[in-house]
Amino acid sequence: MDQNIRYPNSVSLESSSAPPQAARHLGRTAAWLAKQVELGLATVDLTLPQYRILWLLDYGPSVSSALADRLAVRPPSVTSVVDGLVARGLVERKHDRADRRQVAHVLTPEGRTTLDAADRAVDSRLAEIASCLPNERLAERAEASLELWQRAMLAHREQVGGDRR
Repeated sequence: MDQNIRYPNSVSLESSSAPPQAARHLGRTAAWLAKQVELGLATVDLTLPQYRILWLLDYGPSVSSALADRLAVRPPSVTSVVDGLVARGLVERKHDRADRRQVAHVLTPEGRTTLDAADRAVDSRLAEIASCLPNERLAERAEASLELWQRAMLAHREQVGGDRR
């Protein structure tokens, strides 16, 4: 396989350890990667906002305002997405026994099954893309880099004290 891959911006990816010119544009790469996640999610009929809410609820029940804060959106945006997830039976609304005005959102068993399928679809999509690299070692590095970004984001969240995921 050719060791020099040409991308639309004419950057070559060599098997050397030198970072490609495109590394200066990590935001662009992250946005491009997000689109690939969306394409993977489409195979299980989920949008990125729906996926984000499902995986937040995988950590446990949450009220709309907490979800909105974690997603950095306004509560009406969360309500709209949650309404669709409730209609599909993926999320359930439960009233707090102590304060009936407080409503928590809970992942249903069907929601957990859908989240698992979404995780597999996205992982498969990203692995397929990584497999296009010139060799298996680079594909493994690409996947390990995502795991490293996850660790960095978790560390950042702890450091700044925020709960945005």
